[in-house]
Amino acid sequence: MLAAVGSLLRFRPGRILHCAPGTPGDAVRWRFAALRSRGLPRYSSDGAPCGSGPQGPGKVHRVPAEHKPSQFDKKILLWTGRFKAMEEIPPRVPPEMIDAARNRARVKACYIMIGFTIIACFAVIASAKRAVERHESLTSWNLAKKAKWREEAALAAQAKAK
Repeated sequence: MLAAVGSLLRFRPGRILHCAPGTPGDAVRWRFAALRSRGLPRYSSDGAPCGSGPQGPGKVHRVPAEHKPSQFDKKILLWTGRFKAMEEIPPRVPPEMIDAARNRARVKACYIMIGFTIIACFAVIASAKRAVERHESLTSWNLAKKAKWREEAALAAQAKAK
């Protein structure tokens, strides 16, 4: 699995770590051991603990066993229907469950925003139809505003001339 060749360290076919020239093999192995993090169990790609199984060691993943949900995570788990009451939520849940609940909540929030956008569109259409019935338009509002500004400017000029 490990073979030190000059300034290269070969892990598996196709995976090479470049080392400084003249580095002793023990120092390279020590650096490699320091790169591995400790404390969490390692699992192979099929979900079995590393080194077990009929095919031997596979691709190694570090997967934390469980996750302690925050209050916000608990609310999301309730809102998405995963649990019926706050008391039913265990103190530790799998991270996949929280990810799935967050994804469902994200989709629900998007559907709610889509609904509000459609309602807002219909409200704007109704408001515009009422404005047309009153013969109001943006152009008439703009012309009235500019006429008011001209009057104010004329009154200011007359007051200044006095």
